[in-house]
Amino acid sequence: MESALAQTYKPLEIIVVNDGSERETDILYRLEGAGRIKVVHQPNRGTASALNAGFRLAAGHYAAWLSSDDRFRHDKIERQVRFMQGGGWAISHTAFRLMSGEGIAEKDPILLPEGSMLQFYRSMLLSNTVNGCTVMMERTLFNRMGGFNEKLPYTHDYELWLRTVLSGYPIGYLRVPLTDYRVHSAMGTVKHGAAIERELESVRNTYLPRLKRLIGTLEERT
Repeated sequence: MESALAQTYKPLEIIVVNDGSERETDILYRLEGAGRIKVVHQPNRGTASALNAGFRLAAGHYAAWLSSDDRFRHDKIERQVRFMQGGGWAISHTAFRLMSGEGIAEKDPILLPEGSMLQFYRSMLLSNTVNGCTVMMERTLFNRMGGFNEKLPYTHDYELWLRTVLSGYPIGYLRVPLTDYRVHSAMGTVKHGAAIERELESVRNTYLPRLKRLIGTLEERT
């Protein structure tokens, strides 16, 4: 929340979705009472449900999300809005840095190779190369796509990116690290590795044949 409140972009709407947590709720009530954030409290329904609640409550033209254990750079929103407006993107993502459990960010960022949109689509065949906490998208696009699939506990982000690309909306990439992504032993990707892999396989079986056809069409044009 501190990194969201410290953003250089103004005006900024900050919505916190409390998905059934009882930790540090006193801080939420204090910030909400001061008019600095909006808080949505709901029973624990999972990440996709919490994201959908926040996006649907948002009033701005663009929306971004930040998980509770990650951190935005102070100019993240400002730079990404400028990038999207300048390139006419409806959705974009950025580079990021890994951060320790103690909040120390690594010096070298995680960067995708420079290349074409075709190369990016090829990378999506193998894995989810879009870090969700770096994403910004137009709310109208989010609504058009129907939001995150709440039946997918772990791969709702990957599934939405694939759905978006296959609906004709390329994902722009700002090759600047603007988010710190925390890596720790209690994170979901560590605790639920086997279940995540099973869900990934299901998502791949659903969407990758169509993505391969799109890639083939683009290859014929180059």
